[in-house]
Amino acid sequence: MRRQTSGFGVGLALLALGGACAQPPRALNRAVAAPPAVATVTPVAALPVEPAITAPAPPENPFLGADAYVDPSYARKLDSSMAANPAQAPLLLKLKHAPTALWLDSIESVNSVPGILDDVHKQAKATGRRLLPVFVVYNLPNRDCAAKSSNGELQIDQGGEQRYRAEFIDRISAEFARHPDQRIAVILEPDSLPNLVTNLSIPRCALSQHVYKSAVAYAISKLSLPNVFLYLDSAHAGWLGWDGHRARMVDVVKDVLIMAGGLDRIRGFATNVSNYTPLHGNDGARLEPTNPCPNELTFVQKLAANLEAKGLSGKGFIIDTARNGRSGIRTRWGNWCNVAGAGLGERPRAAPQPLIDAYYWVKPPGDSDGTADPSAARFDENCASKDASPGAPEAGQWFEAYLHTLVKNANPPL
Repeated sequence: MRRQTSGFGVGLALLALGGACAQPPRALNRAVAAPPAVATVTPVAALPVEPAITAPAPPENPFLGADAYVDPSYARKLDSSMAANPAQAPLLLKLKHAPTALWLDSIESVNSVPGILDDVHKQAKATGRRLLPVFVVYNLPNRDCAAKSSNGELQIDQGGEQRYRAEFIDRISAEFARHPDQRIAVILEPDSLPNLVTNLSIPRCALSQHVYKSAVAYAISKLSLPNVFLYLDSAHAGWLGWDGHRARMVDVVKDVLIMAGGLDRIRGFATNVSNYTPLHGNDGARLEPTNPCPNELTFVQKLAANLEAKGLSGKGFIIDTARNGRSGIRTRWGNWCNVAGAGLGERPRAAPQPLIDAYYWVKPPGDSDGTADPSAARFDENCASKDASPGAPEAGQWFEAYLHTLVKNANPPL
């Protein structure tokens, strides 16, 4: 059954009727079913975590009854593209009504939080309606241990975990706590825990595994506030779709939540972040016939059943639909970088399906996944795969040609 609220859906009325921070891409997606091998390295010891003692957010969908908060910085990027391409302006103008996630991907990016929350408060006061900002918190030490293009600023062997806590998470938590009446949604650390499920054969991931768990648990313990609804990243169908992968992911999540203070510390999970897996259909069966989850909605349903079996019931899901409008665009499910032929997917809206809190454009359409320049320091070979778009700039930079492709291939059409 489809449901649409008087708030979140209406914020996109013009876009539907017509049919941030610069963030890096997702890490390597290992489309394999067997239990992963573990590199013969000694994991770095992690700092202890004090369980959360504040009350968590209530167990309800925060998107219901809320209007979409539109990121002004994303709107300015669209303005620049419309000025440079007047013929495309009518279509691009429709995107200015679309909410996109606000990425906190560096210590410096935390400086933007007070201004964003002030702007949310100002707009809500002017309209008399509730606005819901959606942040992505993404600066784990040894971040994206299986990819090159999105490695972060914090390194475990250089005090990265302590800096992550003191200079990043604590500051974000303090800003959120200063706005106790403002509801906030947070998608926490894309590609962190999924790497512990499939990529421990990579030495950097094996070294990082204890710190990944403790750092994510610490983030949950500090950000789990009465007004903050946390969604933990859980990859996508082409990465964790297999039965064994999903089961191991639930075990990892449960360990982290117990460390953080309990299973009720998060509202739910985010899937398909910055990826392309369609909501429906059997495109996944073409790419990986052994995967029992040929699309993202099947993956969410099966993952929810795994969670329920381990005592994590009543959780909601956010699915990133910013680039999953078209199927049949990849030769390998694991190809993630600026995939050619992609199109915008379902418009952001609340509660579109059972289990789904929202479809949302987590990856701002037009932001690059990584550079196609092989001489660049952060070049990743996936960004030069036969599925990748040529001419891409560094991760997080504006890729105007790719934006036009997403708009042209939008499904449903703009």
